[in-house]
Amino acid sequence: MNRRTKTVAVAAAVLLTLGAGGIAAASADDAPAPAAATATVKEAAALTGTAKLYRPAGDDITFTFDAHLADKDQQDPQKATGTFRFSHYKGDWGGYAEVKVDCLATGGKVAVVSGVVTKTDVKEFRKARVGVTVHDDANGDRLGYTWMTADPQKDKVQPCLSGAPFEKVKEGTGDFKVTPWEFVYPTE
Repeated sequence: MNRRTKTVAVAAAVLLTLGAGGIAAASADDAPAPAAATATVKEAAALTGTAKLYRPAGDDITFTFDAHLADKDQQDPQKATGTFRFSHYKGDWGGYAEVKVDCLATGGKVAVVSGVVTKTDVKEFRKARVGVTVHDDANGDRLGYTWMTADPQKDKVQPCLSGAPFEKVKEGTGDFKVTPWEFVYPTE
């Protein structure tokens, strides 16, 4: 099995495992805008937006995404482009990381994005690949990430892998938008 076939198979398995329930078709909310308003390139998948995580102790934890998979690259989630950023501060303690996207797979309102840290002030994240899962839910967005269970310095995170979206987004801060990816199954 070649690398591309393995990548697509792994991405599809991740979506099913995360409860994406298979490949979702675009809903009416995802319908294209009128022709006059569509000056952008068609995308196979996307994850955009910003949110703060809910923490009762007052931690300031923010995630921002700008990840895209061009329509021409629909069958290869590892051709995704863009960035994401996360930060965690409390009092005088904290840090941030900026990540160059290397994989994006979405299904319905769930997205899994991974990438390599390009800038950070936290030594454990330097040059590490990290993954984040987002559930874009009208009842409250959720988020999960690899470093909850994996050490960024020791554990190699594979592209498009992350944890279940266990974290709650702070009410009123989530504006995530997931554009569903539609995997085209081979006919041979």
